[in-house]
Amino acid sequence: MKRDLLDCRNLLCPMPVIRTQASIARMQPGDELEVIATDPGALQDIPAWCRVHGHELLDTWEDGKEIHLLIRANAPQ
Repeated sequence: MKRDLLDCRNLLCPMPVIRTQASIARMQPGDELEVIATDPGALQDIPAWCRVHGHELLDTWEDGKEIHLLIRANAPQ
């Protein structure tokens, strides 16, 4: 298992979701991706994308204006 970091700071919707999707596509099942975003919409958009595509949202937290989302990639459906 590996863990990657995706910097989506200063990107507006839909770019954080598009970049998350591209990063997850290159990962193996069980790998983790930490996404850092500043667009408040990422708090709804990325978890919804995870549900639709079968990936597991492990945690979300905020650090000042930064939003962190930790995702575990699952096998494609």
